[in-house]
Amino acid sequence: MKLKKMKNIKKILFSTIIILFSSSLHAGESFFNEAKKKFDQDNLKDSKFLFQRNIVYNPKHAKSYLYLAKIFKSEDNEEEHIKNINTALLLDPKNEDAMYMLIDYEITKSNYSKVKELKENFLIICKNLCDKKNKIDDLIKDIEPKDES
Repeated sequence: MKLKKMKNIKKILFSTIIILFSSSLHAGESFFNEAKKKFDQDNLKDSKFLFQRNIVYNPKHAKSYLYLAKIFKSEDNEEEHIKNINTALLLDPKNEDAMYMLIDYEITKSNYSKVKELKENFLIICKNLCDKKNKIDDLIKDIEPKDES
């Protein structure tokens, strides 16, 4: 009898965990969708809060970090901007939007060697933003080391 009760308790506990897990995934997904909608409406304050909330439910959601990076850039918060780009790339190394944002940042810092390295990686992963290659080439002309011979 006790064995049967234990099995029933295990089933109930397992079902409860599954329900909670499913609802938290759904909550995270809806936070991202709502955050993206607010971002597209240029409501950055609310979208930032929702992207951060989504990360609480789904800490490996690279797109949330990418959008937070965009928001922090618009707020001129360089430290958070770069931290979120790097996190997005850590979670999704083939995220061409994040890679392009990092290239753009390194160009503003005149970090030629880093831009060159990132550009090579960008060309390997690009699918949708490959047309940005020419823009990168134009931008690095200004920071390219000159041959002094």
